[in-house]
Amino acid sequence: MIGEMELVVGADGGVRCIYDEALDLREIGKLQITRASHVEPDAEGYWWADMGPVDGPMLGPFRSRTQALGAEREWLSQTYMRHHTRH
Repeated sequence: MIGEMELVVGADGGVRCIYDEALDLREIGKLQITRASHVEPDAEGYWWADMGPVDGPMLGPFRSRTQALGAEREWLSQTYMRHHTRH
């Protein structure tokens, strides 16, 4: 199955997206990949998505890593990508 990726092109020609392997991004130019979060478990086994690297909130707790990754992706798609790509 081929996934979908949303590519946002800025006024400067730079492209921003949430990294995914659905598209080989090397095909569009030089890459600068930056970590947007850290998804880690706590001492009780609950999972958290720390959006601190992009000045975002701590999301969680979640019962599974999959849930934390989903919340991370949703927050990035709905909040970070939209807020930081408008000029």
